[in-house]
Amino acid sequence: MEPFLPDGEIKDFQTYKMKEMKTAYLSSAYLAPVEYYTKLLAYDKVFVEQHDHYIKQTYRNRCTIAGPSGELALSIPTVKPDTLKCPMKDIRISDHGNWRHLHWNAIESAYNNTPFFEYYKDDFRPFYEKKYEFLIDFNEALCRMVCELIDIHPTIERTSEYKMEFARGESDLREVIHPKKDFREVDTEFVPQPYYQVFESKLGFLPNLSIIDLLFNMGPESLLVLDSCLVKSPNRVGH
Repeated sequence: MEPFLPDGEIKDFQTYKMKEMKTAYLSSAYLAPVEYYTKLLAYDKVFVEQHDHYIKQTYRNRCTIAGPSGELALSIPTVKPDTLKCPMKDIRISDHGNWRHLHWNAIESAYNNTPFFEYYKDDFRPFYEKKYEFLIDFNEALCRMVCELIDIHPTIERTSEYKMEFARGESDLREVIHPKKDFREVDTEFVPQPYYQVFESKLGFLPNLSIIDLLFNMGPESLLVLDSCLVKSPNRVGH
């Protein structure tokens, strides 16, 4: 409920609220890490970049899960674009190497003994049976489904252009969440909190894996874990 204000102050209060809105710009990501989903929880609005030049070795086409021997990267093969500078929105998924079968087998092997894999597996399996033409469509469909399962409701849009300058309250995180960057150094808003992992006794806790690691291990408590990973900001609306 908004506080009672004299008529003359209502406009100023509405302006204040607008100033406090937090917007994040993120890259598209395949089963993104926990860090990525904390942004979907924390920010009032999220723009997913679709006009950036596609770069390999990023979360755009890869995720990291926990296997019995340690971290395992799963990469989606893409069709080589006609130009070196191809926007993300035009990147097509390749059928090379029967990757859908391989990815699903790897996920099933890694998480079959987790508490919630049986509960959620039928939500995920269709994504490895249906063929998507464009990587950004596949990533977005998976992301929206994961958000529903975790019970977070972000306002997500794709960008209409590649933005270079950002206003107050806008955070450019497009290259912050990156497999080659240490989140401890580049993201001060994210502090991973340990949660149960099926291989923890053997491997120790592995932070910031794909969101499916959290979901299959913790189920409905995933939302609480995401929230606990956030460094709370006193000026963040609603958090």
